[in-house]
Amino acid sequence: MAFNSPLGGSVSLTPAPSQVTLPGAYITNFDFLNQYLPDTYEKEFERYGNRSVSSFLRMVGAEMPCNSDLIKWSEQGRLHIKYTGQKLTANVSDGDGTIEIDIANSVIRVGQTIMVSDDNNTASNKAIVTAVTSSKVTAKVYESDGVAAFNAIDTGTPDNDGTSVSVFVYGSEFKKGSVGMEGALEAPADDKSNNPIIIKDKYAVSGSDMAQIGWVEVTTENGASGYLWYLKSEHETRLRFEDYLETAMIEAVPAVKADGALGEGLKGSEGLFYAIENGGNTATGSLDTIDDVDALVTRLDKQGAIEENVLFVNRGLSFEIDNMLASQNGSAQTAADGTSFGLFDNDRDMALNLGFSGFRRGYDFYKSDWKYLNDATMRGGIVGGAVDGVLVPAGSTTVYDQILGKNAKRPFLHVRYRASETEDRKMKSWVVGSAGGASNSDLDAMEVHFLSERALCTLGANNFFLFK
Repeated sequence: MAFNSPLGGSVSLTPAPSQVTLPGAYITNFDFLNQYLPDTYEKEFERYGNRSVSSFLRMVGAEMPCNSDLIKWSEQGRLHIKYTGQKLTANVSDGDGTIEIDIANSVIRVGQTIMVSDDNNTASNKAIVTAVTSSKVTAKVYESDGVAAFNAIDTGTPDNDGTSVSVFVYGSEFKKGSVGMEGALEAPADDKSNNPIIIKDKYAVSGSDMAQIGWVEVTTENGASGYLWYLKSEHETRLRFEDYLETAMIEAVPAVKADGALGEGLKGSEGLFYAIENGGNTATGSLDTIDDVDALVTRLDKQGAIEENVLFVNRGLSFEIDNMLASQNGSAQTAADGTSFGLFDNDRDMALNLGFSGFRRGYDFYKSDWKYLNDATMRGGIVGGAVDGVLVPAGSTTVYDQILGKNAKRPFLHVRYRASETEDRKMKSWVVGSAGGASNSDLDAMEVHFLSERALCTLGANNFFLFK
């Protein structure tokens, strides 16, 4: 099936309930230079429906003030110690029962018991650590056959046998009358930071145009209806700017190229997609079988194991999940019996509901369509590098806020905006000029300026998924 649909159209303050020249009800674009005045419809036709793409961050996060150019927080590290992708130092011998592993700057200590396993799952061994240097860990095995198993892995050429091993600490053992554990461990912490960016927009109309009054009846995206005169474009500028406040937090990336944005004095910021791609989980392919869901659950088990998660998806991935869940239904699907999907209890004579809003498989998953990923003028128009959806953990987490100097509960996803007692930059707007009631400039026009300074904080990015 192919479509040829226009994406264009003019890219719609507050309507007045009656035709009164209030400051918040202006519109432009009236041309009376024709020989005959055309017949016109009084009411504007809403051919694209609700054109706004924002609301995602309002659903899953919160907004709170900050007063610095840099936002910093600390996230917990792993509690237990594990190393993956390490190499056996040399041939192991059946005779001495010694295993040497190349691990640089290890925090493993003498006396701890470790499990060493081949990453191909062909051999494993438990051993006790007898020596630790800056480059290797030496351990003595417990089992009688463990060394022989690793002997089969190592070909005699250190670091060239193509086999890696994983090592994790599971306890310790000491002889009677021995001294205590040597050394101590500091709690690992992962310091994170992000910086706010300044977002601006402007609408302008000349004083002459403001002297021509015409009316159009409209219904706006925020639910208001009524009449607008020549500043209708200001209303659309405001709506577009409010969308940008969200989409900038989703798409922002740090400026790193010296002769690019960084060279222009811009720093950029870490948006949602960047934070997930660099600190979270990225999944490619389909999510159309129960095995795909099981793989997702298994990955969540290895992360924070958050009980409730929300899937914000585009239409394609939403249908994949619906079809996958429908295929798990064992009820009869005949003309006589109708089709039943779990709790829906659909009757054959009623409108059939073929969609699912949530399911449980190890964890609770709730599904919501994300308009931003479907909109043809935004992510919905991208083919290469398209994002099909994100998984966002629900609830909040505890982090150490370095500005407050104490632990604080924060939503996994939230926006910090610059503010103080004298300056609030969450969403500023002001009028400049000598028209439309403004009298602070010699400019024969009215300009409406918009500004915000904000950053998105993605806490515990390891619990997020990006579907591509």
